[in-house]
Amino acid sequence: MRPPPRPRPAAPRSDRPRAVDPASAKPALAADASSDGGRGRTGARGRGEGRDASREMPARTAARPDPRAHDVPTVPVPRPGTELVRASGATRSPRGAPTGSRAGADGGRGPVTAPVGVVSHGMAQRLAERDAMRRHRVLRRVLWWTVGVLTAAALGWVAFFSPVLGLDPQDVTISGEGTVIDPAQVAGVVAEEQGVPLPRLDTVALRERVLALNGVRDVEIRRTWPNGLDVRLESREPVVAVPLDGAYALLDADGVQVRTEPAVPEGLPEVDVPLDDTGRRALESALVLVNALPPELHAQVAEVSASTRDAVVMRLRDGVTVEWGSSEDAALKVRVLQTLRAVPENAGVTVYDVSAPTLPVTR
Repeated sequence: MRPPPRPRPAAPRSDRPRAVDPASAKPALAADASSDGGRGRTGARGRGEGRDASREMPARTAARPDPRAHDVPTVPVPRPGTELVRASGATRSPRGAPTGSRAGADGGRGPVTAPVGVVSHGMAQRLAERDAMRRHRVLRRVLWWTVGVLTAAALGWVAFFSPVLGLDPQDVTISGEGTVIDPAQVAGVVAEEQGVPLPRLDTVALRERVLALNGVRDVEIRRTWPNGLDVRLESREPVVAVPLDGAYALLDADGVQVRTEPAVPEGLPEVDVPLDDTGRRALESALVLVNALPPELHAQVAEVSASTRDAVVMRLRDGVTVEWGSSEDAALKVRVLQTLRAVPENAGVTVYDVSAPTLPVTR
C-alpha cells in the first residue's frame, strides 16, 4: 500500500494582496485550457505550478522591508507653538492640552515622547518669573507689616509720652464760677497736671479734686486739643443767711454752707432757725419755701422763721406777713399768694394765710 501523503503546511497569508502580472497570467491560463481539452480545469502540472507559485509569493512579499517592523528611535522635535514638559511623555499645545500623537504632522509615525528632565527655555523662564513674584509678594508683605508696626509705635509715643500733647495751663478756660468760687483755686488745681499728655490725663480724678473746692456744686471738664482744657463750673449760690455765732452762714438751695459773712448780704432772706439737729427739719421746710418762690417774689422776702416744720412764716420787705404752714403744696401756695396780692381790694391786707391753699384767709 502507498503511504498517505504528508500534510503540507499552509502557506502564510500576507496582509497585502498578491501582485499578479497580467502578461504572464494569460499564457498560463491558455495553456491550462488547451491541455485540459477545453473543459476549463487545470491538470496535474497546472496544479503543481500553482502550488509552487503560491509558495513563492509570500517569500517575495516577506522580503520587502516594512518600516514599522523595527523600533526606530525617535528624536523629540517639538512643533512650532509647543514645548517639552519636564518628566512627561507628551507635548503640550499652546493652550496647555496634551497631544499624544503626531499622525497628521509626521507621516503616521506614532506618539512623540520627550526625554525625562528636559525643560524648554520658555518654561524655565516662567518658573523663574513665578519664583521672583513669590519672593516679591513676601518681601512687600513683610515691609508693610514693619512700616505699620513702626508707625503705630511712633503714634503711641507721641500721644502718651511726648510733650507734644502736654497740658498747658495757659490754654485752660474756666467758666461758671459765680459769686462764690475762686477761679484762682481752680486754676491751681488744674496746673498740677501741667505737661501731662491729654490722652493720659485722668479727668475723673481731676474733677473730684475740683469738686472738693469751696462753693463748687458740679464741674464738667473737656479736653481742647492739642494742649488745653475747658472747665465748666456750677457754683453753689447762697439763697438764705442763717445766724451762726454772731455772724451769718450763707446756705445754698441744698442747705450746704457756702461761706460765712459778718452781715446778711443784700438780697438774701434771713432764716431764723438753729443750725442743729433739732432745727434741721424746720430749716428744710424753710428752704422748700424759698426755692418755690419765683425770682420777683424771692427778692421781696426779708425774713423766714420756723418754730417747727409745719409752722413756717415769711415776712416780706413791705411789712406783709405770709403764714405758709408746712412744705406741702408749695407750688399751689405760691400761685394763690400771687393771685391774692394782685387783687386791688387787698391793697391794705397785712396777713395772707395760705397754709390751706384751697381756703386762703386774708386780714
